[in-house]
Amino acid sequence: MSCPSLADRIDALLPQTQCTKCGYDGCQPYAEAIADGTASINRCPPGGDEGIAALAALLDTATLPLDQTRGLPGPLLVARIDEAHCIGCTLCIRACPVDAIIGANKKMHTVLSDWCTGCDLCVAPCPVDCIDMVPANRAWTPADTQISRQRHRARQARLTRETAHNERLMATTIDADAPTASSPAAPPVMSADDEARKRSAIESALARARARRTTSS
Repeated sequence: MSCPSLADRIDALLPQTQCTKCGYDGCQPYAEAIADGTASINRCPPGGDEGIAALAALLDTATLPLDQTRGLPGPLLVARIDEAHCIGCTLCIRACPVDAIIGANKKMHTVLSDWCTGCDLCVAPCPVDCIDMVPANRAWTPADTQISRQRHRARQARLTRETAHNERLMATTIDADAPTASSPAAPPVMSADDEARKRSAIESALARARARRTTSS
């Protein structure tokens, strides 16, 4: 078995809430940035001073005060959906980094509170403001860290497979609908632009959430 990289060892010390408060798209990218020297060790509010101390010990460097522009540590919060007002848009499902929200298009959604990391990335995309962050009344544990890392990586792998599958379908559709001398071109059933617009909407919503954190801190 190969030895874990420095980035992997740093990632093992991060809380795996995948909240992006550090400015990176999840704990692993932040760990990689710390490993290559482009990010400091004090940008993780969920990890707090204890997390900074652990990273400093690993890297044999001085501890730093938490960068409070990234947010403040506090008790674990979890998302709660006001199901009476949920319109089933699925934007919160798409935003959740650990698949802690279940539901279907135009159907009521709900949060699996035991899975929720408290990242609050689902709040900003909700068009009807029916998601609140409420006290979890429990602490974030090492077991939570481990399983949340696994859920996040499983989600990333699934999204990669779905993207590849959609690209193959689009290629097949374009080939099948190519115009011939005797027939006009038929539009594809699903446009690649539609998928791009959906992804753009989610990315814009997450950017607004990060901007709101910055202005409110």
